[in-house]
Amino acid sequence: MKAEDIRDWEDTEIEARLGELKEEQFRLRFRNATMELENPRILGDIKRDIARLKTIIRERELAGNE
Repeated sequence: MKAEDIRDWEDTEIEARLGELKEEQFRLRFRNATMELENPRILGDIKRDIARLKTIIRERELAGNE
């Protein structure tokens, strides 16, 4: 997921994807704790995607205040 692509999305799409990623992150953390997660790097990737989405939301908030 690239920030350039996300900027083309509507706010509702970003919010929906953010919710999905948070749910997935929760499930993966649980599986990681029980040693059932095959690739722990997925957690880092999801964390990074969540940060990207939040950054773009914040950019839009700041742009709206100007």
